[in-house]
Formats: sequence, structure tokens, C-alpha cells
Amino acid sequence: MTPMMSQITVNGEVIPTDAIAAEAQLHPAPKGKPGIAWRAAGRALTIRALILQEAGRLGLVPEPISGELGTIETDEEALIRQVLDQAIDAPAPTGAAIRAVYDADPGRWRAPTLYEAAHILLPVKPGDTEALAKARATAEAALARIAEDPRAFDRLARELSACSSRDSGGQLGQIVTGDTVPEFEAALDALAEGEVASAPVATRYGLHVIRLDARAAGDILPFEAVEPRIREALEKAAWAKAAKAFTAALAEAAELTGVDMKAA
Repeated sequence: MTPMMSQITVNGEVIPTDAIAAEAQLHPAPKGKPGIAWRAAGRALTIRALILQEAGRLGLVPEPISGELGTIETDEEALIRQVLDQAIDAPAPTGAAIRAVYDADPGRWRAPTLYEAAHILLPVKPGDTEALAKARATAEAALARIAEDPRAFDRLARELSACSSRDSGGQLGQIVTGDTVPEFEAALDALAEGEVASAPVATRYGLHVIRLDARAAGDILPFEAVEPRIREALEKAAWAKAAKAFTAALAEAAELTGVDMKAA
């Protein structure tokens, strides 16, 4: 990959071009604009270098800990955590702040919506344009048939669907918010009860012909039920804000070349 910026140095330490190229793969960018990912990667590695240099200045010794899945931190990961643990003391959210978040939009805090739905899945592998075109033609033909006779959905599901629900005419039974991929759930939310989506719905699994049979919106949850979730969200936001301020201060005091940290 051709470098898209000048060499980056952090207090004299050079950030290798191949490290930036690898990091850039983790940063999204619009098609045809890889420079956005490249610059984001450069800033991320600059922050990493600044924190590791701070660990050296503090004389820290890495003390890796195990993660929830049994993974163990690398020495660098441990040092970064140790520096941040030592440097950041984010204020805990007050009870009033937590309550204010809830009161601003109580409807945001609902029990999961319950759906009864059916679908016909026509599988398509990502990037297979020929299979996609074929699946779309099949789905549109099925929709036309269902429009003529809604009872045809059951038969078509048994004939065409690649989902195990085909054995029950495409019936998925009762599902709740989060049980399906976002595109599928968005389609359910857009339908009226008894309605079939007017066009095939694309997900990572392929194309779906979707029918919503029933929906029961979740009740608004009481403050006491969601207080821990709001508290955690505010704590994370406060920590992120403090971490950003800390790394900005490190960058301000450092000698940097080839990177614009003000865009971070």
C-alpha cells in the first residue's frame, strides 16, 4: 500500500508504515477514500505510542490480566491499561444525572417488543451477484403470488425457504427485539399486523420475504429497572471523555510529525 501521509514520529519514535497499513484495515472509510482510514490509523497508533511512552516514563512493569474468555493481555495492552487506570479518575454520575436521562425520554426504556412473524429465506453468499439476481427474481415472483392469494405464503415457504421454519410454513413463532439481524427487525417494525413486506429484505443471510402476524410493544420500564444501565452508560461516557482529554494532553506536550491530532 502506498503511504498516504508523511512519516509519523512520536517524540522521535517512528511509527512503521506497515503498522499503519495493518491498523487502517480496522478503520472504516468511504469507498474510494482510503486516506480517511489511513489517517485514522495514524492517529490511533500515535495515541498508542504516547501512552506506552508514558508507561516508560512512569517506570511501569506490565502486569497482564486474563479476560472474560480466558485471553491474556499482551505486555503492551497491560501497560496501556495500567497507565489509563492510574491517570483517569472519571467522576461517578449523580443520582440526579441518572434520573434526568430517564425523565428526558422514558419511552426509550421499554421491555423488548414481541413479534409473531413468518419468512421465506432465499440464501445468497456475499458478493455472489448472479445468485442475488436469481434470488431476487424468485422472491419477487413469490410476492406476486402471495399478493394474489395470501394463503400461498405457507406453501411457498415449504417449497422455497432455506430456513428450518419452512416445515411450519415459514412461521418463526414468538421472537423479541434483538433476536434477528437489524435489517430483519427494521422490516418488522415497518409492517402492520398481517402485512407482507412489499419487497424482498436483504440481510447477511440472503433475501427474505417477510410477513408480520402480530406485534406487542414492550411496556415502558420503571426507572428502578433501568437505573443500572443508565449509570453504566454515563460512567462509560465520562471515562471516554476523561481518556480523550488525557491523550490530548499527552499529544499537546509531545513532539509529533506527520500526523494531525486535532482531527481526532
